Amino acid sequence: MTQDLTVYEAIERRRDVRAEFSGELLDDDVLVRILSAAHRAPSVGNSQPWDFVVIQSPETLDAFAAHVACKRDDFAESLPPERAATFSPIKIEGIRESRTGIVVTHDQSRGGQHVLGRHTITDAGLFSTVLAIQNLWLAATAEGIGVGWVSFYDEPFLANLAGLPEGVRPIAWLCIGPVTRLQEVPDLERFGWRSRRPLDEAIHRERF
Repeated sequence: MTQDLTVYEAIERRRDVRAEFSGELLDDDVLVRILSAAHRAPSVGNSQPWDFVVIQSPETLDAFAAHVACKRDDFAESLPPERAATFSPIKIEGIRESRTGIVVTHDQSRGGQHVLGRHTITDAGLFSTVLAIQNLWLAATAEGIGVGWVSFYDEPFLANLAGLPEGVRPIAWLCIGPVTRLQEVPDLERFGWRSRRPLDEAIHRERF
């Protein structure tokens, strides 16, 4: 159910969801509303370089979850002991629990060779796709739906799993679904991995 939130409230409530998915399947009407918000994101030269692959097959979810678990183990083994201990209880995905994954893709060729606004900043197209992800996330928050960005994967594996054509990159696997609640404090802060920087440290005037 859509909540009556201001954009500031949606930004404040937005969380990267891992353990709070209820296990209910996301209603398709809600999914389409959320994807519509993502598709309304601004894009360089109006190129709209994104696509959304919705995955709900249990077999595909299981295959991706197994791959991510291996990548999580690789990362854990790379950590010094004190960081490994901090990382150990942190859940990094809700792939099976959410029951829906959205693979957000980026096609750099979308819009042709001469994309207005991308002449000197090649990554402007990629930035556009990330803006679509932010739109999606805020719309989901307004709907009371959780989203979790999974980043422990090899791009070729996910591209093959999602059947992406050559030249189309997977930018994110987003777990999305109803939640029991949203955490008040983000997981990485709660578990002591890293705290948010104060705003005044990030603001610079005239020069860095």
